[in-house]
Amino acid sequence: MATAVPESSKCQSVFLGKTGLKVSNLCLGTMTFGTSTFGILQGNIDEKTSHQLLDRFAQWGGNFIDTADFYGPKLSETIVGNWLQRQDRERFVIATKVRLPIDPSNPNKVGLSRRHITQAWRTTHLWDNAVPLEETLRTLNDLVRCGKVRYLGASNLSGWQIEKYLRVQEKLGLEPIISLQQHYSLKGRTSEWEAFQVCKENGLGVLPWSPLSGGALAGKITREKPPESGRTADASKKGVHGEAALDWNKLQTDQQMWNILDVTKRLAAKHGKSQAQVALRWLLQKDIVASVIIGARTLQQLDDNMGAANGWALTADEMAELDKVSQPEKPYPYSMMDSFMGDRTNPFHPPTSV
Repeated sequence: MATAVPESSKCQSVFLGKTGLKVSNLCLGTMTFGTSTFGILQGNIDEKTSHQLLDRFAQWGGNFIDTADFYGPKLSETIVGNWLQRQDRERFVIATKVRLPIDPSNPNKVGLSRRHITQAWRTTHLWDNAVPLEETLRTLNDLVRCGKVRYLGASNLSGWQIEKYLRVQEKLGLEPIISLQQHYSLKGRTSEWEAFQVCKENGLGVLPWSPLSGGALAGKITREKPPESGRTADASKKGVHGEAALDWNKLQTDQQMWNILDVTKRLAAKHGKSQAQVALRWLLQKDIVASVIIGARTLQQLDDNMGAANGWALTADEMAELDKVSQPEKPYPYSMMDSFMGDRTNPFHPPTSV
């Protein structure tokens, strides 16, 4: 039987963006529930195990669950839905998404068209060049007005795409997006340069996914020991694309990654925590972040991740050290803007920063 969770360690409740909606500061991602999605995503956690993870997450004070019609496909949503039937539904906030294909044989079960969205009732998973943005946003607005959806969010967008979402919604008087799900971790910080600046200016809460960069930041690998399981291991075997799936051959020669792991290992020992908890805590203390989306295949993994939620903190100096060791090299034009900023700091007009 799992041990009781101390009240001081349970999730904190935080506002999701500038809304009055409160969610737990850790969100349980359910991509692993059900079967793999077209051989791209690792899954294969059966319904019984999935429900055990959800039960334990709730014991930690978690009320925020993330899924998508693409996961499974649809099996993840079904597993979560079956679990919710035994719960006090109003205590939980469910985020789910639409955009990716759920049936390769049907060309209309993909994208952000009115047809696909109204069949799915979701928030957007990716940008869709094939559909006018007005069509997508009007459809999402209709779903809010008729009570099918409470709030709108987006994921995996560039800065200009988020800005366009917001300006079109403002122009047409539509419900605005309130959050952005984005890959963000000690090894994936490029969204800070632009996308998160837009979020900060407009009150959007960032929801980092793959906060451990496919498990590479969990502290279970060394320069001589490749990953045996998890998304990083799966990436090398199946050729999974995306920042969250790090190729082991590239990882071996990535000196910055090993420098990051050296620092998280030292800080973990100092605080009596795991390296994964240090990496998650760094995200939780970023003011742009509302809730961090974690994933787990076992109760042990879940408990370790949840140990970052509350009851301890990194110091300002430790945060600065992690910031420094994980800082990515800035390309043009960001590097040029930094080099010419000089003394152009106005205390009455502080710059937006993440």
